[in-house]
Parts: sequence; C-alpha cells; structure tokens
Amino acid sequence: MSSILRPSPADMTRRIIVMATAVFAILVPQVQMGLGWGQSAAEFAADSDATLRVIGWAFAIWGVIYLGLAAYAIRQVLPQTGESDVLKVFGWPSALAFVGIGLWIIAAAFDWEVATIVLIFASLTVLLIPLLAHAGRIRALRLGDRDRWLTVWPMSLLAGWLTVAAPVNLITVATGNGDLPAMASPTVWAVLAVVLVGLVAVAVSWRIRTIAYSLPIVWGLIGVFVAEQSRNGTLAFTAAIVAVATLVASVVVVLAWRRRIERV
Repeated sequence: MSSILRPSPADMTRRIIVMATAVFAILVPQVQMGLGWGQSAAEFAADSDATLRVIGWAFAIWGVIYLGLAAYAIRQVLPQTGESDVLKVFGWPSALAFVGIGLWIIAAAFDWEVATIVLIFASLTVLLIPLLAHAGRIRALRLGDRDRWLTVWPMSLLAGWLTVAAPVNLITVATGNGDLPAMASPTVWAVLAVVLVGLVAVAVSWRIRTIAYSLPIVWGLIGVFVAEQSRNGTLAFTAAIVAVATLVASVVVVLAWRRRIERV
C-alpha cells in the first residue's frame, strides 16, 4: 500500500528532476519538428524498414504516452502528493528513461544509428528493472490507488511501447547496414522478433498483473499486421496471431489475479 509521508528535501530534488526530464522528453520532438533540423523520427524509421515495418498511424500512441508522462510528472511537484514507495522506486529510473527517449529523437534526427539502438534499449531496461524487481508492490496497489493510475500505468505504457520499438529499431538499422545475420531470412528474423515481443509482454504482465504494459505492445503488433499485409503475408499473419494471443493472455492473467484478491 502507498504511504502518505511528506517528501524530504532529497525526495523533492528527485521529483523536480523527474519533472524537468519529462518536459525535456515531451518538448524535444516538438522542437525538432518546429525547427526542422535533421530527419523526423518517422523518416528515420522508414529509411530501412524493408524487414519489419509498423504502420505510420500506430505512432500516434505517443500522444497518449506523453499525456501519461505529463500527468505523472505534474503529480510529482504537487504539494499535496505524499511520498510513496512506488514513487520512490520509479523516480530515478523514469528520469533516465525520459532523458533516453528525448536523446533518441536527437540521435534519429542526425542518423546516429548506433546511438538510437543504445538509447532505446537503455530506456526500456531502466523501466523494466523497477517493474519486475518491485512487482510485489505493484500487485499490492488497490485498484483505485493513484500510484497505480498516475505512476504504474504511465511507466508501463512507455515501457510497453519501447518493447515494440526497440527490436524494430534494431532490425531497421541492421537491415539498412546489411548486418542481418545470413543464417536466416529477413522474414524469419522479423517473425522471431514479433514472437519474442509477445512472449515478453505476457511474461511481464504475469509478473506485475497490470494490462497497461501489454496494451501498447498489442497496438504495435496490429501496426505491424496492417503495414505488412501487402508485402509479407507470413509476417502480417504472425503479428495478428501474436497480438490476439498477447491480449487474451494478458487479460486472463490480470482478471485471474483480481478474482484471487477479491476472494482473500
């Protein structure tokens, strides 16, 4: 359960840094587009998407993610927000992730390919660590707890989308540079990536018992299905199956947990 302790000066320093990094992450794409420096994130993604592609409109999910990040960050600095274990656990990791996704926009603009891979996987990793390491705290949150809706959900949505975006980023760069291992065809690598993403989605959802992590993954897989229908039926069919299986499995896991809690 969340505590209602007043934040210490060190806690407030952390919260202000979280707020500042969230502003950085949200504003960087707007500044990049407004000033027109470098290529856009969409142009970077489309540059070498011959192996694995996500339909363009799927990236509109960033609007929802940014709204969640804004709500999470604003809550940090409200005077009435008490300190809690969940806020403390996600504080520094979220700040690192926000810096990472903001820098990713810059790296993509200037086509710093290796940097985009490092940044996106690092941002994903620093969010997955608290999600998995402190899953017990997350599972213990009441359904109406603000930490669930204003901390766990925004962080889970971001982590879920990065779980899709990271392998797409990696395969895109590898395709463009001709670095995909020749031991298998590009379609096989893309199918393996899609299946792995689905397995990770279910595994993390089972651990934290929160569907927020799986939802952006399902959305991304639908984006792969739509994008690949006309050029790679095998990959599109696989993405559709994995999307449905991931959604069903995640819903079952979460509902089963809720029923168990209600019986206790």
